Amino acid sequence: MQRRPTRPLEPAEAKERALRLLARREHGQRELRQKLTARGASTELAEATVAQLAERDYQSDARYAERLAAHRAQQGYGPNWIRAELAQAGVTRDEAARVLDAVEIDRDWTERARELLARKGLAHPADAATRLKAGRTLVQRGFTGEQARAAQRSPEPG
Repeated sequence: MQRRPTRPLEPAEAKERALRLLARREHGQRELRQKLTARGASTELAEATVAQLAERDYQSDARYAERLAAHRAQQGYGPNWIRAELAQAGVTRDEAARVLDAVEIDRDWTERARELLARKGLAHPADAATRLKAGRTLVQRGFTGEQARAAQRSPEPG
């Protein structure tokens, strides 16, 4: 159940609330504006507050995108899923591409897909039905068809 604000927020209160939200975790500008307006800030006040915090580098869409992408990749989501989530959060395509390239440097997506299959007990499917289930799992998690096929092949030695 969401609380309804009893009165409009003052600029100092809006800034304080935004800083408290940012102290817990990174937020994208869109998400931070939505949370401020839900807590009683006018649209104009929310926009001005977020702009001020971004100017001072307390809020950064780039930092938010990097942390979100790294977290989702660690959870076993693929590049398509992460790209869609970043777009939904208001991150530009160029920024999303940059972030996904940076995440991929850590480890390639096929290896991440193999790790997900191993966690799900689908690493070495014996029959066609299990192979289909493994492929479907990877595609639903945002991996491309090519990455799903590569993950199901045996890794090359060495």
